[in-house]
Amino acid sequence: MSALLDRISVNPKQCGGRPCVRGMRIRVIDILDLFASGLDASQILQEMPDLEADDLKACLIFARRRIDHPLLAA
Repeated sequence: MSALLDRISVNPKQCGGRPCVRGMRIRVIDILDLFASGLDASQILQEMPDLEADDLKACLIFARRRIDHPLLAA
C-alpha cells in the first residue's frame, strides 16, 4: 500500500501545496470529485488519459488515511 501512496506528491510550489498525482497538476481532490459525481474508474481514466488505475487507488487510500485518525477526548 505504501508503494501506491508514493504516487501522491505534495509540493508547496505546485497547486498551492495540495496533494497531486505523480507530480502532475492533477489534484487528489479532483479525482475524488469525479468519483463523487458518479464517474467510475474507467470513465475517469478515459477523461484523464495520463492517469493509471493505480493513481486512482492511491487517491482513495490517501483520502481514507487523511480522514481516519483518532480523536482524543480532552
